[in-house]
Amino acid sequence: MFSHIHPDNYDSQLTEKQGVIEKLFNEFDLPAFDLYRSEPLNYRERAEFRVWHDGNELDYIMFNQETKEKFKVKHFPVASSLINEAMTALISEIKENTVLRHRLFQVDFLSTLSGELLISLLYHKQLDDSWNQQAIELKTKLSKLGPVDIIGRARKQKMILNKDFVNEVLEVNGKKFFYQQVENSFTQPNAKVNEKMLTWAQNATTGDNGDLIELYCGNGNFSIALAQNFKRVLGTEISKTSVKSAQINIESNKLKNVDIVRMSSEDFSQAMNGEREFRRLEGFDLTKYNYDTVLVDPPRAGLDPDSCELVSRFNKIIYISCNPHTLADNLKLLVKTHKIEKFALFDQFPYTDHVETGVILTKI
Repeated sequence: MFSHIHPDNYDSQLTEKQGVIEKLFNEFDLPAFDLYRSEPLNYRERAEFRVWHDGNELDYIMFNQETKEKFKVKHFPVASSLINEAMTALISEIKENTVLRHRLFQVDFLSTLSGELLISLLYHKQLDDSWNQQAIELKTKLSKLGPVDIIGRARKQKMILNKDFVNEVLEVNGKKFFYQQVENSFTQPNAKVNEKMLTWAQNATTGDNGDLIELYCGNGNFSIALAQNFKRVLGTEISKTSVKSAQINIESNKLKNVDIVRMSSEDFSQAMNGEREFRRLEGFDLTKYNYDTVLVDPPRAGLDPDSCELVSRFNKIIYISCNPHTLADNLKLLVKTHKIEKFALFDQFPYTDHVETGVILTKI
């Protein structure tokens, strides 16, 4: 199943991606784009596996999306070394444990460059005190790998040993930034490439000195790393969990010029236009912000027309995209008011068709 995932294949697949992007964006006046490589192996900090029970055997499995054929997974070469170690150790510990393996159907792993690991065990049964006791012993045994926490999930049930997040440390231009990353919340899966994305965006905004508005800010991934380049930063995010993490991350990084509010880009646009008042913006005087730079990192659907209109008001746009096709569609609107100054390809997902891109646009 993983025959195509090999360091010898890395350069050829990356060259192929470059060609696809060049063709997709050939209607635009692109500068020579920056290319940021991934580590060829062990680059993913997240992995999810279904669990297959066959008599006394217990295996991780993945499915072929086209044929639905299932494959046993002993090792997952794209996942971090810590996840691979934990995969083996976990199966070894729970295979003969009737309490921990009974009706277990999925295992999720979240690791970090800083060496922390969170393991979520998902069940088709309710978890009781017996499960909790066995999970405590499992956590103790797995902690030989490093700091490990465990979550048990069942219908309307979540048991946490001892926390439901990991603490990541990312380095950008020689400076360390601290991020809480919560289970089931979005984080960039390729942490090393994420560091390159943050470095690229930080370098592209050095000397800007105005204010930064970030839409879809998540846990503050970009806002926190870019804050040093701006007088003030205001991030918007709709997820309660991500907003809570962003607030914690602002405090952990000792930042005084970053604020995060929970609202959608559509609501923020209405607030900027003075069309509606929002209680969540009490204490924020939006008329006092210098709307010079906006950063967007939208979902795969890209920006809707109203959001495109909103960002087109800014002098500088930083657009991080996980879907080059919707980015191309959005650029057809944005190049009417802006010029593409920088374009970057970040190989977040080697050996797949997925491409992460970054664009810097400035007002014409």
